[in-house]
Amino acid sequence: MTTEPHILVIDDEPQIRRALRTILKARKFRVSEAGRGEEGLSLAAAQPPDVIILDLSLPDMDGTQVCARLREWTQAPIIILSVRDSERDKVAALDKGADDYLTKPFGIEELLARIRVALRHSVQIHGAKQSVVHAGAVTIDLANHLVTRSGEEVKLTATEFKLLAYLASNVGRVLTHHAILTHVWEMGGAEHVEYLRVYLRQLRKKLEENPDEPKILLTEPGVGYRLISQPMSDE
Repeated sequence: MTTEPHILVIDDEPQIRRALRTILKARKFRVSEAGRGEEGLSLAAAQPPDVIILDLSLPDMDGTQVCARLREWTQAPIIILSVRDSERDKVAALDKGADDYLTKPFGIEELLARIRVALRHSVQIHGAKQSVVHAGAVTIDLANHLVTRSGEEVKLTATEFKLLAYLASNVGRVLTHHAILTHVWEMGGAEHVEYLRVYLRQLRKKLEENPDEPKILLTEPGVGYRLISQPMSDE
């Protein structure tokens, strides 16, 4: 049995697949490729991947449809890699179950960093669900509803903890405004996004070393937020 992480690339551009295959194999990843959505779905079922890299513009179906189909039966992290860079496209893909989004052209190190984050998320999915999340000096104990910073307890309101717990339970994933509002407040309208921003500012004041330059609770402009367990550049 191989221990190399398995990455499935679904992209209709042969040059992109070739470049990704070369890059990923050089980093000891096992790579499968598909040029069409249906082919990708079949491969994912036959050889379950640890991470899926998915283009949105496929010849037989839109990538958001592939996301939705995959999410019917797998929780493998999905990274969208697309030339589409509008907020609407990003939100649509993330709401259909994607974990992350990069636009083409992309930086190799950035892609590899996103893959590392996705692999950590994949370990959580396939192993025991993480009940304690470490993010720099911050520790979030989900089971005991306890948050500490540098060993000192941080007092949070019930809503602040619910918001933080949702982000921590999906560490590394980009969560859309709609998804967060629906989960935490059971309201998903765009008119409530400012309400969410207020709570994020409150959390950053309590958790971040410098709330104006957050390292833990990151903003994806126009899309949503993510909690990362360590800086993107870290191995």
